[in-house]
Amino acid sequence: MKLRWRWTCLLLLSISMVTWAQIEEPDDEEEAQVEDGDVDMETDSEESTEADANVSFEVTYKTPVPTGEVYFTATFDDESLSSWQVSKTMKEDADEDIAKYDGKWEVEPLKENKVPGDLGLVLKSRAKHHAIAALLNKPFVFKDKPLIVQYEVNFQNGIDCGGAYIKLLSDSEDLNLEQFNDRTPYSIMFGPDKCGEDYKLHFIFRHKNPLNGDVEEKHAKRPDVDLKKIYTDKKTHLYTLVLNPDNSYEMFLDQSSVSRGSLLTDVVPPVNPPKETDDPKDSKPEDWDERAKIPDPEAVKPEDWDEDAPAKVPDPDAVKPDGWLDDEPEFVSDPAAEKPDDWDEEMDGEWEAPQVPNPACSAAPGCGEWKPPMINNPQYKVWKCYISIQHLCLQGVWSPRKIANPDYFEDLHPFRMESFSAVGLELWSMTSDIFFDNFIITSEKEVADRWAADSWGLKKLVASANEPGVLSQLALAAEERPWLWVVYILTVGLPIGLAVLFCWPKVRPDPTEEIPLNIKNEKDSYRHPNFCPPDLKYTYVDRGNLHFFF
Repeated sequence: MKLRWRWTCLLLLSISMVTWAQIEEPDDEEEAQVEDGDVDMETDSEESTEADANVSFEVTYKTPVPTGEVYFTATFDDESLSSWQVSKTMKEDADEDIAKYDGKWEVEPLKENKVPGDLGLVLKSRAKHHAIAALLNKPFVFKDKPLIVQYEVNFQNGIDCGGAYIKLLSDSEDLNLEQFNDRTPYSIMFGPDKCGEDYKLHFIFRHKNPLNGDVEEKHAKRPDVDLKKIYTDKKTHLYTLVLNPDNSYEMFLDQSSVSRGSLLTDVVPPVNPPKETDDPKDSKPEDWDERAKIPDPEAVKPEDWDEDAPAKVPDPDAVKPDGWLDDEPEFVSDPAAEKPDDWDEEMDGEWEAPQVPNPACSAAPGCGEWKPPMINNPQYKVWKCYISIQHLCLQGVWSPRKIANPDYFEDLHPFRMESFSAVGLELWSMTSDIFFDNFIITSEKEVADRWAADSWGLKKLVASANEPGVLSQLALAAEERPWLWVVYILTVGLPIGLAVLFCWPKVRPDPTEEIPLNIKNEKDSYRHPNFCPPDLKYTYVDRGNLHFFF
């Protein structure tokens, strides 16, 4: 028995240790990933008084340098946009007031978790069109080398509606970055985009039809992970696209794969059209019968059947509650609401305050005109009798016959798309201060990984160091989701309670102690389970579940 309790105690303690280890594990993983970057760090010293207040230790930052062949890099650490060209054109098919690409760009450090010396490109304006582009060192030709595109984004203010994707602008003699707009041809578009509750990570490429030369956008399948956090946590995230000559692709978020597939099978619409298509000249015959069931010709409606009775009727037993406010509306205009300063009545219409629940109704059972609830009408019946067997004349759902698709073609190498010679950001956003940094375009994944370790890895390290401890994070999570307190109590308290219950030593009687027996008469002594003659000393002996008295 004692051995069984010991094993039970050991199991409970093991469960507690594993649970705590799982809570601690995310921070350990983050630290391990950062160590791979070989980032130089130094501990705090008295001389680091000018270091950023958000950073709890001093770091040594060096502008990353590519270790292999690259087609394009941009770090912005020189505080200059000399290699970038801001668009000076206007957006087509838009009102003149908002058609200009007049959104502002600046080179700034991060607002939070700053790395001293590290700067990035920041989209500064809200509700404006932004466009900026830069030429590559040399055009990328889709032939026999992979394409790796990588850059960082931080939604410093979160984001309501807008994107942070990049476009790889197709190489052509008439490419003019000053005229860069939404109609400028591109080969690939890649990056995050969000509006409302729709969270996306785009990978779009433009495919040229070999028969007629038409260009069509092909959209990769959506990632299988929840992307909401990257738009709200105000951290710098790393986006990587890998495209291989065998038509395979893979998207990475913070160096973790989130989507992979083939350009031939995992894009919409498909690269290659179907071999067969519906015959546009075929039509359904007039006598074609698709009905699976038909009315029973032998069924007769009963004489007392009333089809005019409504399906629902007011509940005759319902009574209006006492205190019902018939003259009070359920909702009223919010008295605290104010018209926004940027409200334009010509464009937005007449401003009306939002509706809020009427405070006068909070203490009453209801407001407005009272109506009794509706209940099912017991007299309601619908006469519709169908036979329950399959219609003998059923011919099935009609579909046109198939013919050879005149537009069919087979392109087995969609990777060989049009080469590109520039990278551009053409964005609209309802939120400002979107931070971009450390662009790199290369044909070697190892080069991009090393570049990330020397740049994004340091940002991740600083952000991790500035995060609250595990207990603080748990408390913050419970503030948003109070039900987590129950989980915490069960996770920590239950094992401890069980350990105390089963492992606490039991009080055993002293084997030499004299225990007097309260025996009133001889009759009682025969019923007493521990009967001993009066004035007799005895010894208590424990043998598992058996207890002996001697």
